[in-house]
Amino acid sequence: MRANVAVMSILLATGPAVASGGLSCGARDGAVKFTIESGITRGMGSPVFDLHGQIEIFDKAVAEDLRRVSFDSAHLAQYWLDGEELRMIVYRERDADKPHGYVEVIVKTKSGEDGDYIGQYSVTVFDMAGAAGGEGKTFNYSGRATCLVE
Repeated sequence: MRANVAVMSILLATGPAVASGGLSCGARDGAVKFTIESGITRGMGSPVFDLHGQIEIFDKAVAEDLRRVSFDSAHLAQYWLDGEELRMIVYRERDADKPHGYVEVIVKTKSGEDGDYIGQYSVTVFDMAGAAGGEGKTFNYSGRATCLVE
């Protein structure tokens, strides 16, 4: 009986690995360059795992520590994939020992004819460092984004 349970457990654990895939989104233009990549599972909302990415903002008016930022799974604020649309928001705040600042990347795409997801990105950078009167500085960028889902 124990042998049968062990064999069944092994068979169930070694079933086909078709339950996961990946996604990759990116953009490169005169304002920004970013990539966001992640594994995704199929079913129940296609949750992501092992998300990582980075952004480089070319505008020298943005503080250096906010111009080059990396992302991981903890920075995924929202995500939507339904076969026709892929949307995501990644958000990362500046380290707590410095004045408040953040980088937010929003990607909104729709499935194209060749399987790519084509759409737009918007990036918002907010920086309180050196702000007079508590206003802070906001920088906004937008352009074309492309994603691939497999």
